[in-house]
Amino acid sequence: MKGIVLAGGLGTRLLPLTKITNKHLLPIFDKPMIYYPLQTLINAGIEDIMIVTGGNNAGDFLRLLGNGKQFGLKDINYTYQEGEGGIAEALDLAKNFADGEKTIIILGDNIIEKNITKEKEEFEKQEEGAKILIKKVSNPSSFGVPELDGEKVTGIEEKPKHPKTDCAVIGIYMYDSHVFDIISTLERSERGELEITDVNNAYIKNETMTCSVLDGWWIDAGSSPENLAEATQLVIKSGANNLT
Repeated sequence: MKGIVLAGGLGTRLLPLTKITNKHLLPIFDKPMIYYPLQTLINAGIEDIMIVTGGNNAGDFLRLLGNGKQFGLKDINYTYQEGEGGIAEALDLAKNFADGEKTIIILGDNIIEKNITKEKEEFEKQEEGAKILIKKVSNPSSFGVPELDGEKVTGIEEKPKHPKTDCAVIGIYMYDSHVFDIISTLERSERGELEITDVNNAYIKNETMTCSVLDGWWIDAGSSPENLAEATQLVIKSGANNLT
């Protein structure tokens, strides 16, 4: 299984902090933000990893991470996304890297308290399809919101005004190789992006989507200055920062 960290975009919600750097290079306590999702994959046993980045500071990732030796990796793969075409478009850039294998995708600003080893092992046993992770949140309208029938996901609405549950689909996705076939059929949304929610709903329609509730806290650290500050406080309080 391969891992992909999506760390592109312009980070406009964090201006002026992102005027001179990529948001995924901003500090969370004593580490750059990108360290946390990268270590999440490594903690789950993923060693073959690609970073998808973009913007004017893409070269800074290479200077920071190098070949991954400091993380115990033999190397790290990199690719470049032009503009902001959406999560699904960024993922599609990793098609050749995936090379027909299952993949775990994590957004570069998503930080979790614990690990996803159990969920990754469950997905390895899954013959086909996809797996998403969800978490109860206080503001589900800001996220993709799953509609649930027991433990089964029956649909996902993107930032609904009237959410059907108080859960959010977090930025960690697990897919089989069919994901790239799905992406090739997508049409751009009103904001001009290829939406990951459309990918997930395609798997749900095919009845090949599974779902797990994430254990421990989770935060989308790059969505606002407030979340950036809260992420640091969560890491300090937990004393964990999942980097071990």
